[in-house]
Amino acid sequence: MIVKPYSIRPIVGPSQLLGRRNLMSITKFDTKKFVQSLQLKGGFSEQQAETAVNIVNKAINDGIYSITRNLVTKETLSSTAYQQKVDFAKLKGELQTMDKSEFSNLKKEQENLRTDLTNLKNRLKEDITKSQAGVRLDLNLEKGRIREESSIHELKIEDTYTRIDEEIANMQMQIKSVKTQVMQWLIGVSSGTFALMLAFVRFFG
Repeated sequence: MIVKPYSIRPIVGPSQLLGRRNLMSITKFDTKKFVQSLQLKGGFSEQQAETAVNIVNKAINDGIYSITRNLVTKETLSSTAYQQKVDFAKLKGELQTMDKSEFSNLKKEQENLRTDLTNLKNRLKEDITKSQAGVRLDLNLEKGRIREESSIHELKIEDTYTRIDEEIANMQMQIKSVKTQVMQWLIGVSSGTFALMLAFVRFFG
């Protein structure tokens, strides 16, 4: 709201409450006595004294007239004071209205800001919740993938152990078979050697 400027009228001082009539009465003095005083004490002639008195009287009257032109009456002063009171009351009312309007606007802006902050807070909570849910889902998927890979690795390890056991069993069977063949060969060689020795003993015995 734009407040219109008010022109504050100057307040007339108490000295200006004097009327022109009272001020003009100040200049009424005994010119004849003043002329005689100039003649007796100043050595003026009658014509010089009258001329000097006329000049002084005119100067005083002109000065007082110049002052009285700027004086106002009591009624004018009262009217001016009343108008100033009205202007100040109007200005005060507009300032109060402006303050109330600005306070209302400020309160409304504060409520809007509070609403925006609340909405922003809720959006942040939703975003954080979504992010946490996404992270949990990714973690669960990664855990599942790790379990699956771990199961596959365990199966491969078990298969490897099984193959190793089978190879060991095969090697043990082969070793036993070789042992049996060696034993049979040794027995056969021993029997042939013994039979040969018996034949040699009989031949040369």
